Amino acid sequence: MAKVRDEKRMPFLDHLEELRWRLIKCLVAITLASLGCYAVSGRLLAFLTRPYPKQLVFLSPAEGFMVTLKVSLFGGLVLALPVVLYQVWQFVAPGLLEKERKYVPLVVITATVSFLLGAMFAYWLMIPLCLRFFLGFESPTLVATIRVNEYLGFVTNMMLVSGVVFEMPLLSFFLARIGLLTPRFLRAKRPYSVVAILTLAAILTPPDVASQILLAAPMLALYEVSILVAEVATRARRRREGA
Repeated sequence: MAKVRDEKRMPFLDHLEELRWRLIKCLVAITLASLGCYAVSGRLLAFLTRPYPKQLVFLSPAEGFMVTLKVSLFGGLVLALPVVLYQVWQFVAPGLLEKERKYVPLVVITATVSFLLGAMFAYWLMIPLCLRFFLGFESPTLVATIRVNEYLGFVTNMMLVSGVVFEMPLLSFFLARIGLLTPRFLRAKRPYSVVAILTLAAILTPPDVASQILLAAPMLALYEVSILVAEVATRARRRREGA
């Protein structure tokens, strides 16, 4: 069996020190990426507001500037995502085998692509449908005047949640690979998971059935994919342990 990188267990304080430096590197990457995004914040704002068919407003003198900062920070977080994921995987790498650690770059790329797919799913499908539902309540006596700050909070939250949800198969693979999750457990908990997913979709989306289905359907599909992925990872772990 391949040896892990450290023969001795790392002391707890050393773990905290390494975690601190990993977090610092993540913050530096996000800050630098946000500064870069600030230069193109106008284009980012235009991209994020494209699904909204009307004009947005801001109601305080500093709100426009704060919105620009928030857009830059959101763009910086997405742009620095590979660095953040790499630091996370490097932090857990000492617990992996030598032959497993060589897959860290592939894992980082897969996690980044999964997150972006989830974010784009929210941007192109979920958000337009939710906006159509909300704006459907307009009438001659009820006109929608949306603050840009509130709109961006709604859009970025939907994109972040959807991006995290699309990470589910990769997380299942990792947990199954280290023996903390089994496909049998996932199958046994499927009924409870369905209820939990439907409840979560109802909480995270507006109160209309269409948007809830749009979030719940891929979550249910990803749960089934996670079972298959966990099966593959479990078989690989058993072969490794039997070697």
